[in-house]
This record gives sequence, C-alpha cells and structure tokens, in this order.
Amino acid sequence: MINDNIIEQVTDFKYLGYCISEFKSDVKDKLQTYNKINGAIRRHFGKQMNKETKLRIHNITAKGALKFGSEAWVLKKREEQRLEAAQMKFLRHLLGITKLDKEKKTNVLGKKQEQRI
Repeated sequence: MINDNIIEQVTDFKYLGYCISEFKSDVKDKLQTYNKINGAIRRHFGKQMNKETKLRIHNITAKGALKFGSEAWVLKKREEQRLEAAQMKFLRHLLGITKLDKEKKTNVLGKKQEQRI
C-alpha cells in the first residue's frame, strides 16, 4: 500500500519491450519478432538485393531485436535449439539451400562466416 492506494501484484509485465515474468521466458516472444523481421526481409528484398546486403540487414535488425534484453536470459537446451533453428532457417533461405540438400549447419554457417546467435 502506497499513499492509501493498493498496489496490484502481477506475475508478469512488459517493461521497455522486455517481458519480466515468474513463469515464462521472453525467448518465445523474441523469436516471433525475429522470424517476422526475417520474413519481411525475404518478402521485400527477394531477388532484388544481393545476399551480402540482406545478411547485413539481418544482422542489424533481426539479430538486434532478438538480442535486446538477452543478457538476463537463462536458456534451457530447447530454447537454444530454437534460436539456432531460426537462424539456420534464414541462412538456408538466403543461400538457396534446402533441407533436402542435407548440408550440415557447420557448412551453412561457414559459407557466410556467420556465428551462432
């Protein structure tokens, strides 16, 4: 109680775009935003732009949105796998590699000298 006002207790809230919660992780929301940005890059810049430029836009916008607030994350193995899968999905599309090509992720990362998220 502050100044005769009752303060509501909540289990989660959003502060500066970061979800603070007792029960759930912010990773799911950040991955959704990351995938939306990557989808926009693919739709709007399709074949009109070279791969290096698209990769630079991805590194600046999508990775930046994903990493904002990540300093406080405590990741489970499944969440790490989801982050890596989202990055690989974008890189495979960028390089024109399908899952049927059976390229290992180390080869895909090596082709663009990309680091893991």
